[in-house]
Amino acid sequence: MKENIMSKKVVVTDYGFDDISIEKGILESAGLVVMDQKKYDGEDKLISLVSDADYVIAQFAPVNANVINAMQKCRIIVRYGIGYDNVDCKAAAAKGIPVCNIPDFCTDEVADHTLAMILATIRKTVPCWDVIRRDKQWKLPVPLNQLQVLRELTVGLVAYGKIAREVALRLKPFKCKIMVFDPVVNAKVIKEDGFIPASLEEIYVNADIISLHCPANEKTRGMINSASIAKMKKGVIFINISRGDLVDGNDLAAALKSGHIAAAAMDVTNPEPINMDSPLLMMDNVIISAHIAAASVRSVKYLRSMAAKLVVMRHHGKQLKNIVNGVNS
Repeated sequence: MKENIMSKKVVVTDYGFDDISIEKGILESAGLVVMDQKKYDGEDKLISLVSDADYVIAQFAPVNANVINAMQKCRIIVRYGIGYDNVDCKAAAAKGIPVCNIPDFCTDEVADHTLAMILATIRKTVPCWDVIRRDKQWKLPVPLNQLQVLRELTVGLVAYGKIAREVALRLKPFKCKIMVFDPVVNAKVIKEDGFIPASLEEIYVNADIISLHCPANEKTRGMINSASIAKMKKGVIFINISRGDLVDGNDLAAALKSGHIAAAAMDVTNPEPINMDSPLLMMDNVIISAHIAAASVRSVKYLRSMAAKLVVMRHHGKQLKNIVNGVNS
């Protein structure tokens, strides 16, 4: 007997949007039933929700091995976003479930945000505003030597994916020196773009500004720690718009307090939300935004519609794109 396609169920594990009307419009038009919970409500609840799901879309919920092993018939897991470290890709691969991300939904937004953070740290725009707003004074809020110009600085980009490349291209007109480390990108590509291929050690030693753009995995988690910071120039500026768990927060705070790192700007922290008693929140040389670098009306609409379209592609047996765990069946 032919299975009733109306019984095919899509589960949205969690979402930070007001609703999922965009997704429902696309999925229900394909004859799919949509079940959702707005916020992650624990592993047991998530297991119950996805156990009979045919397709799963997740944002921040931890889709770990326990959750995946409970899936009886899931045919795809889609992550709302570029990173997918909250999904156990190995467990999904073991069950033959492809995991897909959406790598191109916010390239311009995150590149713009990175540039804004860099400029804010070297031109001290936040302290300038604070001294007027908070202290009611019209003056230079920092020593003159803390105001810098990009043309005289070396920027080191750690990784050279789509976003980092756009950051580099945005920096190019400022005439700064740009060094790039990425072990999987051919040095010729970096040179052809007009930048300097470098090792991670060379970036640590030479860069005035270090900006992270790498994923979180076994090799990169905790890569910014007391040992790596000690290799950096005294007075370096640190930018992280990628993943919070790339950084040991205590070591970063200590380096900022000592002045070894002159300033830091981050859109991501570990944990998220940041603990409200974190010493980072008490420092005038730190800027933190609430993981919003990807946000714009355009990017969010594309993210949500593409997540739904990937499910529909799987439902209709079409070739998937953006598979991140090697499952192509």
